Amino acid sequence: MLRKIRVTLASIFFILVTLLFLDFSGTLHLYLGWIAKVQFLPAVLALNVVIIAALVVLTLVFGRIYCSVICPLGVMQDIFGWMGKKAKKNRYTYSKAKNWLRYTVLGIFILAIVFGIASLVALLAPYSSYGRIAQNLLQPVWIWGNNVLAYFAERADSYTFYHKDVLIKSLPTFIVAVATFVILLVLAWRNGRTYCNTICPVGTVLGTLARFSIFRPAIDKTKCVNCNLCVKNCKASCIDIKNHKIDYSRCVVCGDCISKCKKDAISYTSKRYKEESVKDTPKEGMERRAFIATASLVAVSAATAKAQEKLTDGGLAPIVEKEVLKRETEILPPGAVGMTHFSSRCTGCQLCVSKCPNNVLRPSADLMTLMQPRSSYEKGFCRPECTVCSEVCPTGAIKKITREEKSSIQIGHAVWDAGACLPMVEGITCGNCGRHCPTGAISMVAVDPDNENGPKFPVVDENICIGCGACEYVCPVRPVSAIYVEGHQQHKLI
Repeated sequence: MLRKIRVTLASIFFILVTLLFLDFSGTLHLYLGWIAKVQFLPAVLALNVVIIAALVVLTLVFGRIYCSVICPLGVMQDIFGWMGKKAKKNRYTYSKAKNWLRYTVLGIFILAIVFGIASLVALLAPYSSYGRIAQNLLQPVWIWGNNVLAYFAERADSYTFYHKDVLIKSLPTFIVAVATFVILLVLAWRNGRTYCNTICPVGTVLGTLARFSIFRPAIDKTKCVNCNLCVKNCKASCIDIKNHKIDYSRCVVCGDCISKCKKDAISYTSKRYKEESVKDTPKEGMERRAFIATASLVAVSAATAKAQEKLTDGGLAPIVEKEVLKRETEILPPGAVGMTHFSSRCTGCQLCVSKCPNNVLRPSADLMTLMQPRSSYEKGFCRPECTVCSEVCPTGAIKKITREEKSSIQIGHAVWDAGACLPMVEGITCGNCGRHCPTGAISMVAVDPDNENGPKFPVVDENICIGCGACEYVCPVRPVSAIYVEGHQQHKLI
């Protein structure tokens, strides 16, 4: 029964979080956004005390069920492990915990948060790792399926489905997602929960708490016949049947051992058998003290983070794809506040990238901020009425803002390149940028003062420009727009 309950709940959570990333309609987050905010690391970075406390209590009462029910990366590994068990049954063996590796990775992870090494944080964060896999590998397949339906629906004069472009928004992030998927597939297929119990920093933190859980799987030595079925089916490799002990720091309460035991020697209970009541060794005591120290660092670091192809009017322009512009200062989405705040909070989970209805957000390719989202205006612009990214961000890296607030946040300013502008170079009339500026920051001035009806060039008022990129997007000049946006290190209110 325990295993069936766990599988049912895990399936529900996994399907919901996957749908959250696959949805491109811009509406599903209104109903499923909570599922991203109950993930452990996003809750810590957002300083969501209620969620953190709930997960801690959940672990202290029931053990590491977070890792086998709520965490999508953990559930995905269970799916891979289940596939491996189909190929070969009774495949696992007991192995000693590699605590030196677990705590070393946790320490490195905390230091990465403290010193703002965002790319390393993103690589190790389990929820973010699954987000990249869902956004880069699963969403394209989902969109292709939608486009097939749209193709046939259109021929039946139905527009229930609409065509959606399939884009690889960042090659480095795509490669990281593929590599993560392959590594986890191999590890889980061969050895079950290897990643969770040797690398994952969240698993290490919750594993240390789980040692003190009230309810836990326990072995009754008087019933056990040492058949090893529990060991051979334990994907966490945490059952030492010779000593009739279970390493609760690695046990994810999957229930497999209980369902496989034919003698009812293993039960999920609060009872403590004398055979498993052993005093902590000095080494174990040191590990607990190490965890307390590192957990304190997590809290300190979190507190530190808290302180700190379309042509609208350009029909005469050649149809050439715009290039991704290399900007002096990258553009952060409204609500990100500034580089310091954003870099210290964002884990690169790609949820905002997958949900952006205007195809503006794409992962950074810079080494220090790898996989964190940046705004780019080749495929669209940041519409003043859209606040989706601020609504879905689970860590508080992008603070939730209203439409009214967004219209007054200056994330950058437009820059005009006279050497590329059509009225200046070819003497023809354009004016796309001025007509489409939502804030009226662009005025059109006649090239020839004596001919008000002739070609005009844009003049940007930086005091009221919000950096939305509408001018850059509609500019017909290819491959680089004659007017483009430079970002601000710190966002301003106008």
